[in-house]
Amino acid sequence: MAIGYVLGSRAGRERYEQIKRTAQRVADSPRVQEVAGVVGAQASRLAGVAKSKVGATLQHRIPFLSADDHHPDTGTGWPEEDIVDKKARESGIPY
Repeated sequence: MAIGYVLGSRAGRERYEQIKRTAQRVADSPRVQEVAGVVGAQASRLAGVAKSKVGATLQHRIPFLSADDHHPDTGTGWPEEDIVDKKARESGIPY
């Protein structure tokens, strides 16, 4: 039984090393590197577009994120009541 275990584990280790070498060769391939770079650039561009769209939407919907309505900080972390009421009337969304 011990011989079977040793032979099986050796065969398993050899197969693991073979798979590992193949994966490393694929990852190091110039074509794979090029594709990974293009995909990464596209992902970054799309993330930037999504961030700007979501950010613009949030600034319109959440009054205290809007830079144009900046008022002195009250220290509470919440906007002044008149700002909230004004934004709620403008957007139709009660806060």
